[in-house]
Amino acid sequence: MADKEALAEIEQRIAIIRDNLRELVEQAAGFSGAADEELNSDRIANQQAQLDALLKERDELLKR
Repeated sequence: MADKEALAEIEQRIAIIRDNLRELVEQAAGFSGAADEELNSDRIANQQAQLDALLKERDELLKR
């Protein structure tokens, strides 16, 4: 049961981060200026790292 709850939580967090990434990419298209681009790039990289970690965690749960 705990694995199902943990998996559901991870899936929810993955969905949130994917939505965040979509929004950040859309914002990046509208930004101009090096400072804005760098900030957005950092945000995207951070969200991608979180997504990668969650996907790995989900894969490990599914192997059990």
